[in-house]
Amino acid sequence: MVRDGAGRRPRPRVRSASREPSVHQLRLFLVLAEELHFGRAAQRLFLSQPALSQQIRALEGRLGVDLLQRSSRQVELTPAGQALIPKARDTVVAMTRLQKLAAVYSRETRGHLRIGAIGGEAFMPYVIAILAELSARHPGITVEIRSVNFVEQVYVLPRGEVDAAFLRPPLPPGLRSLQLSTEPRVACLPANDPLVAQAPLTLAQLSDRVVVDVPIPELRQWWDFWTVNPRPDGSAVRYGPVAEDMDALLSAVARGQAIAFLPAEARLDYSRRGVAYVDVVDLPLSTAALAWLPRRDNPALAALLQAARTVVRRNGREDPPPV
Repeated sequence: MVRDGAGRRPRPRVRSASREPSVHQLRLFLVLAEELHFGRAAQRLFLSQPALSQQIRALEGRLGVDLLQRSSRQVELTPAGQALIPKARDTVVAMTRLQKLAAVYSRETRGHLRIGAIGGEAFMPYVIAILAELSARHPGITVEIRSVNFVEQVYVLPRGEVDAAFLRPPLPPGLRSLQLSTEPRVACLPANDPLVAQAPLTLAQLSDRVVVDVPIPELRQWWDFWTVNPRPDGSAVRYGPVAEDMDALLSAVARGQAIAFLPAEARLDYSRRGVAYVDVVDLPLSTAALAWLPRRDNPALAALLQAARTVVRRNGREDPPPV
């Protein structure tokens, strides 16, 4: 009895529990079906000819059918071998796709992000777009949103209570940031204030109004920016009741105790009885930013920053210099 290339050799008997062919064997068979020559196929596959012959015989044994007719002169496909080629190719392609998909998920960043958001930032379009981009790119990352009040913004990142935060600059020292958006600011007045009917206003028209204050010195620079203190004419702002969050601030305004200055989006996010929002023509713009601590080795945070930069570029903005 002669061997492959010079005649037939019986297929090895295979136990029924092992009759499924391997994808590797199917790949070898497809190359051999193209070449119809053991020597050339073995060369393409970087195998020895005996090793290839052994694998093909094993494949035939597992399938229980002859795939090739061998002689000393030529190798030909049997009718079964010809019929099995499309299915073998489909199986190999499907396995290749499966392996590529598995590779993507094996490289996928996983983790849990705690993200702070001051005021109504969690509902802003750019924040929603960033979190959607993050979810699309890295479904293995879960996100927890934490509402941050005026005071908490100072320490939630340094204390590690959140991994990143959507804040309104100026930012506490030591943070890096990515600018996300700019928008006008408005004055928040008691609804019965006579100036409401005179809108739009100037800062000079508001010079005699008491302004809501914040409770800790660490917020002084941030709040002076928001209240435009000092005013363009050099006069100092008169501060009144203290508030550490938006509800307290709006309550003080609604009761006629003071006024405040907020992003224009407050009209939508913080519509309250007794409060009116008025345009002020000489108020500087407000900036929204994503903030984080530098030198933080956190793959999930890096994925969030990548998603944020993608959204910024998509919206036609270039990354500003890190702050």
